[in-house]
Amino acid sequence: MNTLIKFAHPVGKQWRLYGTGNEGLAQTARVVIAGAGLLGNSVAYHLTENGWTNVVVLDQHIIGSGTSDFGSGTIGLFKPTPERNIIKESLKLYEDLQNAGHQIGLKKCGGINLAQTHDRVIALKRRIAYNLPTGLFCEFIDAEQVKKLHPLVNVDDIQGAVYVPDDCVAEPASVLQVLAGLAKQKGVKYFEGCEVMHVNTKGGRVYSVETDIGTIQCEYFINCSGMWARELGLKCKRPVCIPAYPAQHFYGLTTNLNLPTKHLLPCVRDYDAHLYARQIDGEILVGWFEKEAKPAFDSINDIPKEWKPHLDQSMASHCGPLWEKAVDRIPLLNKIGQPKLTNSPDTFTPDGRWIFGEAAEVKNYFVACGMNGNPLQGSGGIGKALAEWIVSGTPTIEMLPFNIQRFLHLHNNRQYLQQRIREVVGRQYAILYPNQSEYKYSRKLRCSPLYSVLEQRGAVFGTKMAYERALYFDTDYTRGGELPTMPTGSFYKPKFFHFMEKEYIACAQHVGIIDISSFSKIEIKPGVHNDGDKNNVLDYLQKMCANDVDIETSHIVHTGMLNERGGYENDCMLIRQNVDHFFMISPSSQQTRIYEWMSRNLPKDASVKLNDVTSMYTVLNVVGPKSTQLMSELSNSNVKLQPFTYRKLNIGYASDVMIMTFTHTGMPGYCLYIPSEYALHVYDRLMTVGHDYGARDVGTLTQRFLRIDKFIPFWGDELTSMSTPFEAGVFYSVRLDKKENFLGRAALERQKRDGLTKRLVLFHVEDIDIDKDVWPWGGEPIYRNNEFCGTVTSAGYGFASQKLVCLGYIGRPSNSESSVITTEFIMDKSAVYHIDIAGGKFRLTQHIHPKAASTKSMEEGDLRKTYRPTVVKFKKQFQV
Repeated sequence: MNTLIKFAHPVGKQWRLYGTGNEGLAQTARVVIAGAGLLGNSVAYHLTENGWTNVVVLDQHIIGSGTSDFGSGTIGLFKPTPERNIIKESLKLYEDLQNAGHQIGLKKCGGINLAQTHDRVIALKRRIAYNLPTGLFCEFIDAEQVKKLHPLVNVDDIQGAVYVPDDCVAEPASVLQVLAGLAKQKGVKYFEGCEVMHVNTKGGRVYSVETDIGTIQCEYFINCSGMWARELGLKCKRPVCIPAYPAQHFYGLTTNLNLPTKHLLPCVRDYDAHLYARQIDGEILVGWFEKEAKPAFDSINDIPKEWKPHLDQSMASHCGPLWEKAVDRIPLLNKIGQPKLTNSPDTFTPDGRWIFGEAAEVKNYFVACGMNGNPLQGSGGIGKALAEWIVSGTPTIEMLPFNIQRFLHLHNNRQYLQQRIREVVGRQYAILYPNQSEYKYSRKLRCSPLYSVLEQRGAVFGTKMAYERALYFDTDYTRGGELPTMPTGSFYKPKFFHFMEKEYIACAQHVGIIDISSFSKIEIKPGVHNDGDKNNVLDYLQKMCANDVDIETSHIVHTGMLNERGGYENDCMLIRQNVDHFFMISPSSQQTRIYEWMSRNLPKDASVKLNDVTSMYTVLNVVGPKSTQLMSELSNSNVKLQPFTYRKLNIGYASDVMIMTFTHTGMPGYCLYIPSEYALHVYDRLMTVGHDYGARDVGTLTQRFLRIDKFIPFWGDELTSMSTPFEAGVFYSVRLDKKENFLGRAALERQKRDGLTKRLVLFHVEDIDIDKDVWPWGGEPIYRNNEFCGTVTSAGYGFASQKLVCLGYIGRPSNSESSVITTEFIMDKSAVYHIDIAGGKFRLTQHIHPKAASTKSMEEGDLRKTYRPTVVKFKKQFQV
């Protein structure tokens, strides 16, 4: 049986090479990892498992001297699906280590997730619904059953709980040391007391790492330095944005409780009290995810290099009320007096999700950090996924929820982070109502020029990529009164639903005005070394795009940009403004990610350049059957344009407004791209002149419901790196017959030949009372003839169909002879579909085309069966 490996401590500026007899820093390595905590050692171990052994791990102190070995040691599987998939990989790793004879303290004790309120019960039952059919056994139990499983828990105020028998505990420090030892045995070199000073780049990629004891040349650099990750990112010679910051995180450990240790009590998560409790030997550890936490360090200085968990007198008084909550839940704690309390900061991210992946700024610079209070839980799986990404050159799992490129540089601002993490800590245990749980702090960073005007018109705002967007408009608001705010969230019909109904009527019968300025906008133009005999921009885009983008000037094409698997890297509109000049519109969350991806695929000769112009334009959707009349009156020009075309027009007194014939809603109208200095004027004219046409402000939540009802798949929900255009049903956005090859073509050709194994379907929910029943919001399981077959990706209310509508991918049940899914299989009259909404089963009616067509549309929602953009090749004489 292996024993734990002991590590030497540095003294002052001395350093110790861990595991070899060499006396100096390695001069070269394939991979350098900064940070020898759980994440750093997990990545190093998994790289060796993939055959990469020329790896160096650096730590400014000693192995395990950061925050990761001070975690709770809990491994909870009752999580949203993306997180659970990672945690499952962590648990598999730890089981393998334990089975190999390593003493890491892994024990299956089970977990109990308590509910004190009715809404918490719904939240837990929704999570049961999508966890059960995907392999996690969990069950809803009553207070009496909770008491049997954990006799110490007070259940007087409990409305129920979820029991997960496979939840585990382990010793973080032991896991960390075993992984380091195994990595060392396979050739990984560890250097302690070694501080990274700079990461150098050459040609836009990692080149070398400067430390205080020497320089290492390398191909890859991985920043796993925990709460120092952000500051280390700024030391790269092109600074790397890593939005993560430590918050105070308290726990208390009892003494002299002397509980029986033969069978550990289950871990308890009391979400409504913001606390957890687990047994460690004969004692109980209690920790808190406070509703409002504090930054671990002050607002001026960098995070200190010399750090250890501590608790000063002011913190001790702060912990008093927290401990009282623990005593309320486990009354036995009242008999032992004050426990040993500790403040062990951990690193949190702006949205409370892990960060890992390749940085946007520098190629081969990878990051893994932001474990949000429990490093052990995700480290094993993250290390595996990151190692596989580095070795294979592409992610092996769906990365959108965790990819570091989901952030902008503004998220890396220290003041922003210190404010945001105050609430992020508590959101780990909060009920996050779908579309209704907005952040309170670090707001009003990116605002449309119309923000103040819309605010005074009753807008209730949410954020996307830190951009303030009107979710809906409270028309009961009286100017000068207290500004409206989002009401308490609900899993039922939203409390603001009647406002959305009015917004829909404006779009369906009159004119709706929607501010969608947050969409990312990129110009693609000739570069400095453009070849006059070639259209380099067109050649580049034909390689990047699945559709044929060689369209006429002033025309628009909808296309995906794909990876080698045929999955989406981008879903966009391309507007051809000139022979070699395109304007691209992409989803808001893509601003960093797609710019980086396109940049890395640019021609090496600098013949094509990109320009992010997101902030230059204010964008208004003008939606509805009277939009043409309104726009004609405002522009004194012919606005009866063909579908998927655009013109530059004067609107009111404003010049050079781009007017485009699509609305992202499946309804008729226009999208106006307005130079931002004209935004207030154009909006004023639209609302003033539009009064006679019934013009009304409309929020993005209504727009979301409209696109779901019209079966328009959206980036991040239906369109991901793991889904293809054929699976999403947007066949018209792919041209396999175009002469130019494009990324992902081979994968799509194989899919066309072999058949699809999943397909996006539109469902109407039947026999549900929208006023009394819980609504579907996304993530719910779908059953076909009582067999699990898929998951809801988006859900909303279809105002035109007057039904709740879901989009979701389905496939054949796992026991089917064939995996290929066909239209006949989906629409088979003998097939009966159901959805599980928080334990309630409702019948579904399936559709492969949009059903709600209350108004003739000019865009893809209604035209997806009839309209295809006409591709017209340029003749030679027009190529100027």
